[in-house]
Amino acid sequence: MPAAEKDETAEPRWLTADQLAAWRAFMHMTQLLPTALEFQLQQDSRLSFLEYYVLALLSEQPEHRMRMSALAGQADAELSRLSHLVSRLEKRGILRREPDPEDGRYTHVILTGAGYEHLVAAAPSHVARVRELFVEALDPEELRVLHRCAEKVVARIEEAAPERGGKATAGRG
Repeated sequence: MPAAEKDETAEPRWLTADQLAAWRAFMHMTQLLPTALEFQLQQDSRLSFLEYYVLALLSEQPEHRMRMSALAGQADAELSRLSHLVSRLEKRGILRREPDPEDGRYTHVILTGAGYEHLVAAAPSHVARVRELFVEALDPEELRVLHRCAEKVVARIEEAAPERGGKATAGRG
């Protein structure tokens, strides 16, 4: 029976004590870690965690550009939220927009030279904080296991909700 279907007569399958402890520890980590990284980025670079992530994604693209809709999908951000983020960073000279040369109905987001320099300046302290809080807390085998676990959970989520991909990419951007 697909996971989405519910058997109304079945007893709930509660988590075991170990499962509940693992779930709570994981959720606590996923709440604390982004906040700690956000604080470091704001303090050192005047960037939010999402802004840094968007700049990093753009820096890895040819010509440091992407369609807004593709960027929203990769950043797991609603198109409207990404548009506001881009507007803020445009005012600071970090990003710019221009029509897609292949299809003017779409918009490209481009990381400017000043934006790339800002990212390059922000990266060392951010990476040091990621190392301090995450990488160095785990031994190499734990890191490999966590990587495999994260990929399995992501695959399960994507398999269970294929329509989710349309969330960030709905409309033109």
